[in-house]
Amino acid sequence: MARIKGGLNAKKKHNRVLKLAKGYRGARSKQYRIAKQSVMRALTSSYAGRKERKRQFRQLWIARINAAARLNGLSYSKFMYGLKLAEVDMNRKMLAEMAVNDAAGFATLAELAKSKLA
Repeated sequence: MARIKGGLNAKKKHNRVLKLAKGYRGARSKQYRIAKQSVMRALTSSYAGRKERKRQFRQLWIARINAAARLNGLSYSKFMYGLKLAEVDMNRKMLAEMAVNDAAGFATLAELAKSKLA
């Protein structure tokens, strides 16, 4: 039986990495060894970035809720505690959306939170 050399598989592996490195500057997109390092780092960073994006959005929502709550005479923590006592189960994303687009609805929630705190 004839011997089969592994060149085809190596070429496929190299091309897969080089395709991911397309658009990188200089040797990073041309040479396999350097491209492989750059791609590994980029994939690691993109994974971390997806996790970080969730933290940043939560931070943004809290800042928006806090600003709107203070316009209604409450701090963020008192507002959230008042909603918890009132058994209003809304997530921060929706509360932030209300704070920006529906000030009247948010004011109603703030009054409800105030009444439960008193």
